[in-house]
Amino acid sequence: MRFPRYVLSSLFVFIAFAANARAEDDPPNYAAKVPASIVTPEKIDTRFGDLRFVHGLPDEDTVRLVYDRLDFARGVEVFLAGIPTASVHALCEGLKSAGVAPNRGIGIGEDLVDARTLLLTANSTTIYVGMCADLSQGPVVLEVPPGVLGPIDDAQFRFVADVGMTGADKGKGGKYLLVPPGYTGALPKAGYHLARSRTFGNLIFYRAFVTDGDIDGAVQNVKAHARIYPFAEAASPRPTTFVNFSGMRINTVHANDFHFYEELDAVVQAEPEGAFDPETAGLFAAIGIRKGQPFEPDARMKKLLEASVAIGNATARALVFAPRDRRAMFYPDRQWNTSFIGGSSEFLDGGARMLDARVMFHYMATGITPAMSASKVGAGSAYAFTARDARGDYFDGSKTYRVTLPAPIPAAQFWSFTAYDNQTRSMLETDQKLAGLDSNQDDLQINADGSVTVWFAPSPPAGHERNWVQTMPGKGWSTLLRLYGPLQPWLDKTWKPGDFELVE
Repeated sequence: MRFPRYVLSSLFVFIAFAANARAEDDPPNYAAKVPASIVTPEKIDTRFGDLRFVHGLPDEDTVRLVYDRLDFARGVEVFLAGIPTASVHALCEGLKSAGVAPNRGIGIGEDLVDARTLLLTANSTTIYVGMCADLSQGPVVLEVPPGVLGPIDDAQFRFVADVGMTGADKGKGGKYLLVPPGYTGALPKAGYHLARSRTFGNLIFYRAFVTDGDIDGAVQNVKAHARIYPFAEAASPRPTTFVNFSGMRINTVHANDFHFYEELDAVVQAEPEGAFDPETAGLFAAIGIRKGQPFEPDARMKKLLEASVAIGNATARALVFAPRDRRAMFYPDRQWNTSFIGGSSEFLDGGARMLDARVMFHYMATGITPAMSASKVGAGSAYAFTARDARGDYFDGSKTYRVTLPAPIPAAQFWSFTAYDNQTRSMLETDQKLAGLDSNQDDLQINADGSVTVWFAPSPPAGHERNWVQTMPGKGWSTLLRLYGPLQPWLDKTWKPGDFELVE
């Protein structure tokens, strides 16, 4: 029997297909031994939702979920990594709003600082002097008065140089030449202390110390010697403008909402390419903050970033007020914390960046210098921070607390307490201008054994009016204990301040 040719062809194809067909679970001749750890299951339950895959390929819902999660997470990281940069920007914008122009003006707290000025952990015992330098047009000259103390920091709050007592002028005063990145012009061989910055924007913030209560004398010393002007005008500089910002209602604190990213974008646009390391620049670019491009997130991205900044802000507040790093605790049996972990002004530990420690410091404080980590007997200042009473509870502005500093208090110069608003991290708004007290006060009450007990309460406790720091009902507060000229018992921790005791 003869079959048509087309029938024979179909039969051969069927036989060939049947010969090559295999069961789905029948392994090929060239099969790997695949470990389960590298295979993606079809469905994974996560805290962010179900992830679904087809042969390892994410379905549309999974793609949407992971990209939302990625953009959100990067928004959080940009907030945490960008705090130092946004903080410098906010300080310079605050000074500018007071009339302190970059390269032309110097702000000075002639009547000390009080709660009307929003300034991170400021105090009212020393005179603050602040200015900003813009190096985009070339070097800038800083003339520094004698007897001051402070740093020059760049736009990312990285240390550039110290001026004054810990600087090249050794407290005698002198001229500093702040040089921009990539500058190739001629520089003077003498007459200036050179300071090279990695960014165009720079913050100069130093303290002028008051001797024997002579505030006016300290102010006049600054005005007689402090100057800032472009190096191009060094032969005949225009006069520097001094602005007394004492009592001014200005804000120098970065935002904790979506505006934070706009503050950060302003810095990225103002700085040259290369001002930020590629990793940081790439992180910023991942959410749309890129040099030379407008920051215009769409509705989806803006909503994600609004959530990101909320989580970032909460993270920073947890690191400050509830640190999990035990190195933040000064003593194992006390509620006192350090705001500066580690011994490195770059927050390095064995070559690794302490990211949480950097956030903790810059969310609370301004200014960075190696002098902060250099412990020297009788020199500089030491800080201890707390927001909790002896039981570990946060302070309540409606309640009364007392704290005792045992004798002898290890401060060669003086010590002080300042109360801060937990929201702004600036001086607590009360009816007391100082928002604290210090050992220079003539009427301070000393205990019979030489110790000092200080009271924190809405109203002065009877008999303790001279040692009273006012708090406010409905306001959360924290405090810094400062020791100027800390002595060896502080450095070796053989002296301990008492914890805050709840009285009522």
